[in-house]
Order: sequence, then structure tokens, then C-alpha cells
Amino acid sequence: MAHTAMSGSGTTAGDDPLQTAVWRLRSRACWADAAALLPPLSAAAALQRASLLVERCLYTEQGWAEAEDALRAAEARARSDEERGAAACERGQLAYAATLLGVRDRADEARAALGRAAALIAPGAPARALLDFRRGLLAENLARAPQAARAAYRRAHAGATSQGDPLLLSCTWRHLAGLALREGELAEARHGFAESLRIREELGYLVGTAPALASLADAETEPESSRLRAEAGRLFRLLGGVPTWLADQLAPPAATA
Repeated sequence: MAHTAMSGSGTTAGDDPLQTAVWRLRSRACWADAAALLPPLSAAAALQRASLLVERCLYTEQGWAEAEDALRAAEARARSDEERGAAACERGQLAYAATLLGVRDRADEARAALGRAAALIAPGAPARALLDFRRGLLAENLARAPQAARAAYRRAHAGATSQGDPLLLSCTWRHLAGLALREGELAEARHGFAESLRIREELGYLVGTAPALASLADAETEPESSRLRAEAGRLFRLLGGVPTWLADQLAPPAATA
């Protein structure tokens, strides 16, 4: 599945107790609870709150109206080009998620918003790597342009590496591996999926661990493949069936008569 797209930079900011609490809730699929800890009194808080609620939409296929409200609040608070660009990046991600999950076709809005973000966020700025990753998602899953997607993922991978953003790095590893798997490059795919899984387990990012396990299972042979898929299913059920789109991937094969 090519559905995972992270919002925000991932791990906690230093030892800030608020950010630690937000991260713990987010990583356990409690996005609304995490967002409730962040009253939108500043541009940064409004943006982080919006990013959490946008991510909830992608993982649960619910909460679209709340995410739209949070996005409007973030857009209203934004003052600098970087803040406006980051808000546009979140709007693009929400439109992408709605299109990908079949809620409503907002592909044109997604492209326009990410293009606006690219004009506002300077190359080398901290938010650029996440933007590059999301442009890769758009290219891969909506435009069906794997070469353009690979180039965008590689830019995001380099940015995440230089900025020390492990969660985003886990995403770029996973999506580059997915492209490799599609082209039959099994060793490359296994390596990328394994790196993605390792990072997510180290971070304690539970909600992203089941998809990582399932992806690695697709590149492995038996009996390892079944073991990984069973572990993914256990985590999926533990989190109440989130991410929703993983259900089909984890469904057992239909019984034959």
C-alpha cells in the first residue's frame, strides 16, 4: 500500500513535555486527543494541530470536517512565507487523502496546493523534505508517474537525512522500496522495507508499524512472510483497525471449496 504519508516531523522536540505527550498520543492513533493538547494560539500550534487531524483522515477515513476547520485556522494564523507554505502543504495532503481514499476527487486542489507550497518554501528549508515526499505521493498514486515519484522521494530522503528526521526517513525508505518491489528489485525492496520497520519500531511509532510489517511481508518468502503478516494483523487489531486501508491487505485468502 502506498497510503502512508506523515504529517509533521515525527519525534519529540527535545524534552518538551507537551511535545512528548503529543507524540505518544499520535503514535497510538489518538490524533484527536493529541490535537486537543494544542490550542491554536500561535501559527506553529495551529499548524501542528491541523497536521495531526489531516493525518487522522488518512489513517481512519474520518474527521474530514475537523481537519478542514483546523486547516483554515492554520491558514489564518500564518504570517511568513514558510508558515503559509507549510499550511499549503497540509491542504495539499488533505486533498490528496480525500482523492486517494475515494471520498471526493480533489486531485487538482492537491496539485495546486503543493505547487503553492513549493513556491513559498525555500529549497533547503526544514519543511521542504516533507513537501518533496508529498509531491512524490501525488506523482506515484494520482499521476501514475513512478519516475517522477522516485526523484521526489530521493530528494525527500536526502532532506530527511540531513535534517535528522527519522520518521520521514522511514517513509522515504518505504516508498522507494515499494517502487523497487514493483520493478522486481527484491533485494533493494527488502532492504528499504526493513529500514523503515526498524526506524518505526525504534521510535515507538505503533500506528505506522503494522503497515511497515505488511510491506516487508510482501517482499519476503515463506515462512517469514506469514510471520510478519500475522504480527501486522495483531498490531492492527490492537489499534482498533487503524489504518483502515490495511484491512484488505491483511485479510486471509478466501477459502476454496
